[in-house]
Amino acid sequence: MDSGLQHLALRFFILLCCLFQATAEDGSWKIATATLSRDKDGSSSSGYGGYSAGLSGKLFNRGSSCGACLEVRCVNHIRWCLQGSPSVVVTATDFCPPNSGLSSDYGGWCNFPKEHLELSHAAFTGIAETRAEIIPVQYRRVKCGRRGGVRFSLNGSSHFFQVLISNVGLDGEVVGVKVKGHTTAWIPMARNWGQNWHSSLDLIGQSLSFEVTLIGGKTIASYDVAPPYWRFGMTYQGKQFLS
Repeated sequence: MDSGLQHLALRFFILLCCLFQATAEDGSWKIATATLSRDKDGSSSSGYGGYSAGLSGKLFNRGSSCGACLEVRCVNHIRWCLQGSPSVVVTATDFCPPNSGLSSDYGGWCNFPKEHLELSHAAFTGIAETRAEIIPVQYRRVKCGRRGGVRFSLNGSSHFFQVLISNVGLDGEVVGVKVKGHTTAWIPMARNWGQNWHSSLDLIGQSLSFEVTLIGGKTIASYDVAPPYWRFGMTYQGKQFLS
């Protein structure tokens, strides 16, 4: 075979391998570890039926994974995994910080680059015995099934406007947000942390509309979500992403 044709054939083979690998990894089970969250009051699970998880830095990805849904199951541990390896679906709601004072293999479960989940009580006991200190798990990304619309929780001041976006369906992972007052055009917001988005705007006294874009590319606009008399500390509901 001509050397040019050999080179072309090799590139085509590599392309096919890459495509196959991407397809195989999409929605496939990945290996991690999990522990029971120390959040005793379940505050991080608020709004998600008690099924939530804190993610290690590698999985949390600087907050961009906040809101994503993961199916998790305990595997390969006869003593701690529940019979039949049942799975639960959790929402990523928090960051599991590293502990540089402890080894990644003993106590520093969330140290980089470990893939680790701190599961809420409801989620952990749905797949493993409560007495377990740490369990081997498999996880995969799944679509988020939500009740009601996307929620917009407002905070800030006259010089700083912030919105926490939650209860997001489909991908669950928000990558872009715009806000619009009734006297303004659409204004892009910047990610503060997780799914907190902010802007240095004074929108007090204006009705508020929001445009939300997911990692999968879908965008939805919710008009006049908050009335002109909205207040900081209040939560309003908009449209929901549908399959």
